[in-house]
Amino acid sequence: MSIQNTMEYNTTRNHLLMSEYGRNVQKMVAQLLTIEDRDKRTAYAEMVVELMGTLNPSIKTIEDYKHKLWDHLHIIADLKLDVDSPYPAPTLEQITRKPDPLPYPQSKVRSRHFGKNLAALIDTAINEKDDEKRQSLTQLIGYYMKLAYINWHREPVHDDMIRNELSVLTEGKLKYEPGGYKVYFDNRQNYNNNNNKGRNNRKGGGGNNRNGGGGYNKGRKYNKHRNNK
Repeated sequence: MSIQNTMEYNTTRNHLLMSEYGRNVQKMVAQLLTIEDRDKRTAYAEMVVELMGTLNPSIKTIEDYKHKLWDHLHIIADLKLDVDSPYPAPTLEQITRKPDPLPYPQSKVRSRHFGKNLAALIDTAINEKDDEKRQSLTQLIGYYMKLAYINWHREPVHDDMIRNELSVLTEGKLKYEPGGYKVYFDNRQNYNNNNNKGRNNRKGGGGNNRNGGGGYNKGRKYNKHRNNK
């Protein structure tokens, strides 16, 4: 037999129904349809389902993936497989039904360069009853606006610009205090204080330092013949 007679081309093969499982699985499913004994056909179908799960491991991340595998088995079999499946076989209407269209949000965003999240933050700050919490939220909103400006503009952002634009967006209900995010600068100050303390400890403490106490002194002479008493 020549090599040309044994070669197969995709143009002469049957259409591959589900490419993620490969053509060999499709051939196995076609062989299942020829088995007359129902119990034997069901046993081989379970083995094919296990093989499909091995060939397509990403499907195991889906909830109730076993049901999905059995549905794929029936689809590969062109809905002609008659076995004792643990799940009902899908119908042609279920396979060909188009998904419902997703509703597109119709709400208008006043400042698109800030996004819709800014409007939600502003509403939360305006509805806050506590004055201190409202001002803290206002400072957070101002800091968020600064980050949004940096993403879209290269020039520096001034606090007066943030204060004026926030006043326009909120109709004067929220007033941003220049100086940025108060808690952010407090954290930086604590970080700098901790670094200064660490530097002071390294300068004044013991160990192998020039100005410190114990440890090895480079200028001290050592007599290796001296006996320890």
